Amino acid sequence: VQLQASGGGLVQTGDSLRLSCAASGRSLGNYNMAWFRQAPGKEREFVGRLSWSGDDTHYADSVNGRFTISRDNARNTVLLQMNNLKPEDTAVYYCAAQSSLYSGSLWYTRERTYDYWGQGTQVTVSS
Repeated sequence: VQLQASGGGLVQTGDSLRLSCAASGRSLGNYNMAWFRQAPGKEREFVGRLSWSGDDTHYADSVNGRFTISRDNARNTVLLQMNNLKPEDTAVYYCAAQSSLYSGSLWYTRERTYDYWGQGTQVTVSS
């Protein structure tokens, strides 16, 4: 599976942005999909995850209520809708695919369990 993240850009505090993660080579329907981000000088961190079935989502506390992950199966794409953006959301955002065999909260944030990664897209939020 090859993942291509896009949609990043420069926005102002309070704005919204939608990131896309398009897949090629295989359907994403059998994968849990997640977004991670890495801010300058910091380690990469978990943002949110959507289960392969679409009925289970989990978000980091810092984005819960503001960010939403969804699927567009017809386009083999996963979306990250980001609302009410804050300067601390500034980072490179990565999408990642995880085998559906990893179920349950134990595996959400474990990067090593994600087999495929997109190249990242930059999001910058100005104050």
